[in-house]
Amino acid sequence: MSGTRKYETRIVRKAKVSGDEPIFKGTRVTLRTVLASLAEGDTPAQVLAAFPSLQPEDVQAAIVLPRLLQKKTFPSPPLVNSFRDFVIS
Repeated sequence: MSGTRKYETRIVRKAKVSGDEPIFKGTRVTLRTVLASLAEGDTPAQVLAAFPSLQPEDVQAAIVLPRLLQKKTFPSPPLVNSFRDFVIS
């Protein structure tokens, strides 16, 4: 199982549970809620304490999956060949 696929299985969409917003499998906790907690400075341990239905793998998925999906969605920028590439004429 690839790294992305491993984390994708932790996050699901269930219209009847969360209005189709991504949630963690087997819970009612939304991905948005966990990301907001982390963005506000909560540690993974604090998130797990606040949401006991989550597993450590869920918090890890919240941290890693957006980055992995970004790599799949957006192409990598071209490499810079030299400092001259930064010079504005």
